[in-house]
Amino acid sequence: MSLTEQFNAAAEKVKTLTKRPSDDEFLELYALFKQGTVGDNNTNKPGLLDLKGKAKWEAWNKQKGKSTEAAQQEYVKFVEGLVAKYA
Repeated sequence: MSLTEQFNAAAEKVKTLTKRPSDDEFLELYALFKQGTVGDNNTNKPGLLDLKGKAKWEAWNKQKGKSTEAAQQEYVKFVEGLVAKYA
């Protein structure tokens, strides 16, 4: 299975978790997914009052410079850990 297929399969596996991951785990998932699909964060930072948007933006921005392939590999490994922990 190619890396892209593994990445897409992992994205589907996340939807089957029976328990809710922590907020930090969700942010890590979001950041790796965005880096693996879009690449470096090129959006404007959300306003001061948008706490959720700001947290997501900052998590994604921390992945800056990471290649799409590296982000996808990390995402697949991270999801495997979550499935073992929460499935």
